[in-house]
Amino acid sequence: MADMKGKFAAVLPAGGLGKRMGGNIPKQLMVLGGKPVYRYSLETFLSMDEIAEVVMAVPADWKDHFEKEIFGDKVGDENLRELIRTKMKIVVGGAERWQSVENGVNALTSDAEFVLVHDVARPFISKEIIHDVCETLVTKGSCLVAKPAVDTIKIAKDGCVQQTIDRNTVWMAQTPQAASIKLLKKLYGRIAAEPLNFTPTDEASILEYFGESVYIVKGNNLNDKLTTPEDFEIFASRAK
Repeated sequence: MADMKGKFAAVLPAGGLGKRMGGNIPKQLMVLGGKPVYRYSLETFLSMDEIAEVVMAVPADWKDHFEKEIFGDKVGDENLRELIRTKMKIVVGGAERWQSVENGVNALTSDAEFVLVHDVARPFISKEIIHDVCETLVTKGSCLVAKPAVDTIKIAKDGCVQQTIDRNTVWMAQTPQAASIKLLKKLYGRIAAEPLNFTPTDEASILEYFGESVYIVKGNNLNDKLTTPEDFEIFASRAK
């Protein structure tokens, strides 16, 4: 693959309050293996030469907390502090996840051509998957990370099975989800002019709605999302 240094930016939505996790703080601030959940993916993206810039979208009420924790003296590694200083900014998230991402995309100022959107609640994203996403963006176009379904999938209504889906055609969406910055901004403009009649749960659903092709980059179980207290126990064992 040709030199990809600086061609990509990352937006990390961290605006959710993680109500299914319980507790008094957002799940992205919970300590996992000695550091907050959000720090795992943040450090991974910051450390990659392909990534020119990282924007994290956080809850308004927690913005000061994030800024003090990230830009303050709590980060002991000098190299990481320099990466944070030169490559990172924090913005306030929106009412919905897609609006948090829009805020992050609109805050990008580097010369990057593409943006990767990754949930910080997926702390163990690998550099290999990020590389694959970058290569797919350049060679094919918009894409998302997903893993193939391993269970039989049922469609149900009122507690009764209506249909069985061929699981060979089913993929479980993960992140990063990625596209050109110019394309996403254009689609956000179209949404502003004519609001959607549904609430997008990811970037791929917006791209699909407007007829854009979205390619799949194969993910794995390590890239699963931290959602429940039971998940936290599993993730804590991975962080050791």
